[in-house]
Amino acid sequence: MATKIRLQRGGRKGYAFYSIVIADARAPRDGRFTEKIGTFNPNTNPATVDLNFERALYWVETGAQPTDTVRNILSREGVYLMKHLRGGVKKGAFDEAAAQKKFDAWKADKQNGLAKIAEAEAKAKKEAAANALKAEKAVNEAIAKKVADKKAAEAAAKAEEEAAKAAEAAAAEAPAEAPVEEAPAAEATEAPAEA
Repeated sequence: MATKIRLQRGGRKGYAFYSIVIADARAPRDGRFTEKIGTFNPNTNPATVDLNFERALYWVETGAQPTDTVRNILSREGVYLMKHLRGGVKKGAFDEAAAQKKFDAWKADKQNGLAKIAEAEAKAKKEAAANALKAEKAVNEAIAKKVADKKAAEAAAKAEEEAAKAAEAAAAEAPAEAPVEEAPAAEATEAPAEA
């Protein structure tokens, strides 16, 4: 029986969630399986992998063939590195403690690299948010300036209109009042002459 390590799809439409399973190569993707050794969630950033490391290592060492995606997952989790190190122990190149020390150093280095990547992403996200806020403030200031200029222009136009109306009213009142004042004065001048 040819054994495969493959992904078995689960989850809902548009939100796939996979189980990492050991299955017969002839079984369908979502069909029968021998053992479930982990889960893979590609919807998170970075993708979340929950793997039973010892069982995955056992199946890889017994000759189970992974699919391309599962091979990448197992490689990232260090299963193939541990298989390689165990091969070195069997050949006598180094002992079990040295193999474990090398694996732990690799894992620590990988964790540091992932932490740096996460830190860089967080910093880039923060800078992008700051730049977006700065751009939004600039846009708001430009809009506020346009609104202020428009209000100032409207106020100036209204003031000119009121000044023009006041000037028209003053001009209309001034000639009307002047003849009224002159007429009684003329009458007063004429009246004593008649008397």
